[in-house]
This record gives sequence, C-alpha cells and structure tokens, in this order.
Amino acid sequence: MDIATLLGLIGGIVVIFAAIITGSDLAVFINLPGVMIVIGGTLAATLIKFPLSHCFSAVRVAFKVFRDELDSPIDLIRQANELALVTRKSGILALDGQPVANAFLARGIQLAVDGLPPEFVRKTLLADMEQAMERHEIGQNIFRAIGESAPAFGMIGTLVGLVQMLSNLQDPSSIGPAMAVALLTTLYGALIANLIALPIADKLELRGRQERVNKLLMIESMAAIQQGQNPRLMDEVLEAYLPHQQREMLAALLDGKTPETGGTLPP
Repeated sequence: MDIATLLGLIGGIVVIFAAIITGSDLAVFINLPGVMIVIGGTLAATLIKFPLSHCFSAVRVAFKVFRDELDSPIDLIRQANELALVTRKSGILALDGQPVANAFLARGIQLAVDGLPPEFVRKTLLADMEQAMERHEIGQNIFRAIGESAPAFGMIGTLVGLVQMLSNLQDPSSIGPAMAVALLTTLYGALIANLIALPIADKLELRGRQERVNKLLMIESMAAIQQGQNPRLMDEVLEAYLPHQQREMLAALLDGKTPETGGTLPP
C-alpha cells in the first residue's frame, strides 16, 4: 500500500470538508446539476478522446498507484547478487526454483533456465518493459485529460448558471439556485482536477520512471548472471542505477562479504 498517496488524498478531502463545515452548512455545497455537468461532461470528453479499453486500463493503473509499492533497487541488487553467487557455484540451472518475489526478474530467470541466449532474454525483457511503460503513459495521458476537462466543464456550468440567472431576474427565488450552479461547478471542476486527476497523473509519471530504472537494473542483472560475471563486479555496474546516498548504503550492506566464498548478505 502506497501510504503517501492515500494520506495525501484523504488529507486533502478532510481539510476541504473541515473548512466547509466550520464556515457553513455542508448541504450548501451540494448541487446535483453542477455535479452532473462536471462529472458527466468530463467523462464524456474523456471517452471521446480515448478508446474505452484505454480508459478501463487507466483505472486499473490508477488503483495500482494506491495499492502497490515498488521494490527497492537496493533489495533488487542484493537478490541479484545472491543469484549470481548461486550461478557461479552451481550453474544457471541451479536458479530453477529459487524464490524470487519480483515477477519481472522471475521471468528473466525462467528464460535463462530454459537455456535461451542472453541476447534473446534481454530483448524479451526490454519488450516487456516498454509495454509496461506504455500502459503508464496511457494512464498519465487520460488523467491529464481529465484534469484539463474538469475545470473546463466547471466553466461551462458557470455559464449555464449565469444564463439561468439572467433569464429569470424577475423571479428572485430562482437567482439563488442559478448562482449555486454557476459557482459550485467551478469548484467541482477545480477539485477534481487538482486533488484527484493531476496528482494521480504526476504519480503515474513518477512511478513509471522508477519502474523503468528498476527494470533496467534487473535486465543488466540477468545479463551479468548469464555471463557468470563476478558478483562484486556486477554490484559496481548496478550501482549506477542508485543515487549517491543509496550507493553508500549498498556498500555498507555488502562490506565484509567475499562473493567467491558464497557468503550470505545481511538481512
């Protein structure tokens, strides 16, 4: 569970509701015609822009933002180090049955165990990575489109409310509801865009970059493992995927371990 995303969304909703409740009645801010204009119009515009299958895919990707945490690059390097040790001691077939939680790395190991050449394994994993990045990009584009459309339909709702108000100036009782539509639709559109759609698009972009780095790291790991590369040398190559402070952390974790002796990494 991605706590930061969940806390941010819940915290934003709570702060806005608290501000509304302390200043006035919550019912004042509920307007069904305004909700219909903003949500219905935004969904309609999104469906016009994108295929239905892409919209469903974006929803699934968005839920993964809340549910999944990416693997730590340090943990991936440590596991690759252990797998490299096993390979150097017992051969590539010894990796069959090794516990690997990451599905992408597990697929690479299975391809290697099946005897496929390193070039084929790299090409297959790169294609897998590009497909995952494309799904993230589609999700980003859809949520950015929602973030653009919601305020626009908020303004449309504002115009509708103003037209209703100006056309019924002789009836004072109609001015209040018309003004509510005029103002609340703008509020709804701004909230949907700035609290939900655009932050999710930005998080998907960040997740996509992080996932790309992790998968490139695992692809390099598989190439080194298949080549029977020295685990210590492999660690130095994979350190390039870590920021400086994490490189120091990895060095501390691996300090005192001699790969050739088959020692184990600290927990």
